[in-house]
Order: sequence, then C-alpha cells, then structure tokens
Amino acid sequence: MTIFSTFGLFIALSLLIALLLAVITIMPWLRATRTSGTSVDNQLLDINVAVFRERLAELKTDKDSGTIDDAHYQNQKLELERQLLDAQREVTPMVTPGIKSRLILMVWVPVLAALAYLMVGDRTPVFDLWTAEDKVGKVADDLLTGKIDQPPVWAIENGQQLISAMQTNVYRHADDPDRWMRLSELFLSLEATDSAIEALSRAYRLSPDNEEIATTYAQISFFANKGQLDASSRRVLQDVLAKNPQHEGAQMLMAMGEARGSNFAEAQGWIKRLRESIAAKPGDHSKALASLDELSANVIEQEQQAAQGIEVTVSIDASLLPLVKANDVLFVAIRDVKGGPPFAAKRLPISIIKQGKASIRLSDLDAMMPERTLQSARSDKTQLAVVARVSHSGTASAESGDLSGNPVVISAEQTQVNIEINQQIP
Repeated sequence: MTIFSTFGLFIALSLLIALLLAVITIMPWLRATRTSGTSVDNQLLDINVAVFRERLAELKTDKDSGTIDDAHYQNQKLELERQLLDAQREVTPMVTPGIKSRLILMVWVPVLAALAYLMVGDRTPVFDLWTAEDKVGKVADDLLTGKIDQPPVWAIENGQQLISAMQTNVYRHADDPDRWMRLSELFLSLEATDSAIEALSRAYRLSPDNEEIATTYAQISFFANKGQLDASSRRVLQDVLAKNPQHEGAQMLMAMGEARGSNFAEAQGWIKRLRESIAAKPGDHSKALASLDELSANVIEQEQQAAQGIEVTVSIDASLLPLVKANDVLFVAIRDVKGGPPFAAKRLPISIIKQGKASIRLSDLDAMMPERTLQSARSDKTQLAVVARVSHSGTASAESGDLSGNPVVISAEQTQVNIEINQQIP
C-alpha cells in the first residue's frame, strides 16, 4: 500500500468517524422540542457546591481544633467563595439550536476534523510535552512516597514544574498523611514556612497518633513563632507525651518553650525528666547529658537576668474588653522617652490576659539588639517609658482600631509598673 493510498484511507476513516461523532452529538438536539425559554444544566454547579461545603467543613474543623487561626480560616473561606462564584459563572444555559445551525454543524464538523489533520502534520512537540509531564509526575510520586530522597538533576532544573506536580499529586491523594508530610519538607526547603505548617496540620489531622508528624508540626510551629509555645503546639506536645511520656523530642521542646516563656521552674523540671530518660538507656550518653547541663545552666542565667527586669502589670479597661478578639496580639515594650528602638519588648497572644489583666516581666532577655539592653539604659540613667497595645493585625506598628494606653514614665531603678489600655486608636 502506497503512502497516498494510506493517506486516502486515513482521510476516509477520519471523515467517517467525525461524521458519526457529529451525528451522535447532534441527535439529542434533533429530538429536543423547541421551547421559548432556556434550560440550565445545574449538575456541575451541584458538584461544586458539594465540594465547597466539604472543604469549608474541613477548614472549620481545623479552626476549631486550633491548627489554623481565625485569620487563616477567613482567608481560605473567602478564596473558596471566590472559586464557587467563578464556577457559577461558567455554568451557561443550553439553548436548543435551529435546523439551520444543526445542518451547519453536521456538515462542518467532519470537514473541520479533516482540515485539522492536514494543518497539524507534526505532533511531536505535543507528545514530547506529554512524555515530559509524565516523567515529572513520576518523580513527584517517588519523592512523596519515599522511593527516592532527591530528585534527578533534570527535574531540579525545571523546579516549578516539579513543585506543581507534587502539589497535584498530594491533592489527588489528600487522605495520605505521609504525602502531606513530605510536601511540608518541600515548602520548608523553599522557606515557605506558612505553607509548610498548613501541610503539617493536614498531616497531623489525618494521623494524630504519628509521633514524627506531631513533633515535626510542633517544632516547626515553635520556631516559626520565635520560640514561643502557642496553644496549638503545646496541645500537640502534651498529647504526644500523654501517649509516650519518654519522648525525648517532645520533652526538649517543652523545656525550651517553658524557658522562653520565663517559666524557669517548669523548664528545669522538663530538663530533669529528659536527663533521667536518657541516663536510663544503655550506652554512652555523655555528650547528650553534657548538652542538658549546658541547657540547665542557660536557664539559670536567663532566670537571673529576668529577676533584674521590670514587672509590668497590664490591664484593659472594661469598656474595651468587647473589642478584644481571640486572635489579637499584645505588645508590651520599654523605650526611651525621647524615642528610638525599645530596650525590651514582648509580643504575646491575647490569651495571656485573664479577667482583663496580666503580669509580664521584661528584661534583657527581651532586648531587640544586643547592645541596647535594659541594664545599659539603667546604667546610663535613661528616662524610660512603658507602652502597651492590643493589635488586631499582629503587626508591630500601630494601626487604626488598635487598643492602647498612655505611656507610663518610670525611673531607672523602678522594678514594677502598672499600665492601663484605655483607648482605641482612631
């Protein structure tokens, strides 16, 4: 069979198949009765609404469990609502075509199919693209399932395609906690900490009994929060220790978190527990025990520095308490009355306020710069002022709507001070 006869046979078959497809597609229209109105296919919309409700429920569960805060919940909710609106716009009414339109389609569909073949002679680039995407997809799956630890060089060179493939893979296997865990590692390597924490929260929610996932989630959240144990991290660690009291990683995080929160007795208690746990195991653990000795000495030093600080009692006027939100942040700082960066400052969750009041100790542990400390200000007899503010956005700069109080001037020798938050920034 010559090339021409082969080509002719292909054209004939293409025309026949295209004609059949055209008839199959148009026959329901030919049977349809003509109506004055239009009908809308709502099946896709129903699916979109169902997916929207399911994802919204997941977000609500994450928010209620403390894995995400209210701000993140609201942002994700808005994005879901936007996607649903876009989907609604895509649902268009199907109008029954006239006989003229039907005949045009029946004639031109096969003709256009044949012309498409003649115009697109070389489809090599298309197949090459499909092959490349399949290769990247295979690498992504191998990475997410632990079959390989490092992607090949050619995949790294096209990093964006690999990242996209990994994200697609995870969403296709959304019930696999290990894939979410490995996706978080990818985000961490890209320094996308917020995305990493979100991926870890999904992994933890899917597998709360997995100690590796739980402690990694708590650890990343701990360091992202500048060494503070927030309510979510603390709850995760407590759950791990309830199931495994000897978990060394969880004990260490608790010790570090309590020390950073100025709970020095609790920190030393966790160090003692960790020491006993390590010493009870067979083998030489001298290096680990020496590290714990160093940590304990550091906690003692921190306690001594904190004792030389200033005890600040912050109270919020009763009339402003209804304006305080669950995700607000409390800023307390000691600065020069003449201005400049603070000598000591703390950023704390609003939950520290109990019954409208909280006691906070500021010391050299809270210095913004090593050379600008509270002790140096006292030595220089600098006139100091204490400021406090409740921030709705969590940013260090004051914004409209934040709650604040008038600065309280203190002497260099003063060790205690009271400040009241009694006004709203216009």
